Amino acid sequence: MRLPEISRTIQVPDGTSLALEDKKVTVKGSKGTLTRDFSYVPISIEAEGQTVRIRAEWPRKKEAALVGTIYSHIQNMITGVQKGFTYKLKIVFSHFPISVKVQGKSVLIENFTGERRARKVKMIGDVKVKVESEDIIVQGVNLEDVSQTAANIEQATRVKKKDPRVFLDGIYVYERNEGME
Repeated sequence: MRLPEISRTIQVPDGTSLALEDKKVTVKGSKGTLTRDFSYVPISIEAEGQTVRIRAEWPRKKEAALVGTIYSHIQNMITGVQKGFTYKLKIVFSHFPISVKVQGKSVLIENFTGERRARKVKMIGDVKVKVESEDIIVQGVNLEDVSQTAANIEQATRVKKKDPRVFLDGIYVYERNEGME
């Protein structure tokens, strides 16, 4: 049996403004501005003052799930423009010391398992990457950009065709936080 309606509401906090044009959501806060287009979604998004309502009438399973997904995306946008997001990665090596450098919009990983060529990782969106001795700190306003950049750095040092229990060298995400230093 289908429910007549599924809806979720979001209270936009003070110091943050949310604008809705068709299904294009723009959130502005102290850390920056994020825009996302939800025009592909078969559910309705309504904004009244500081309240946003996401709802689906007579939803099937997919539409019911999309209500929660869109709710989470908008919630992450609000958190991002208020606090930001930080991912911390640890550089781990046993024999060949890995060196990491930030060069423009990419990260260079040199001397991974003694390789001569540097491995290059692109930064996604507007993220900042800092290297502090054994740590790499990825910070930004957009959660998807920050997490994808951290995942790309981790995947660039994945060990292939060797036993992963023995060859533990690499760069690994060890901490995820809301907020930027």
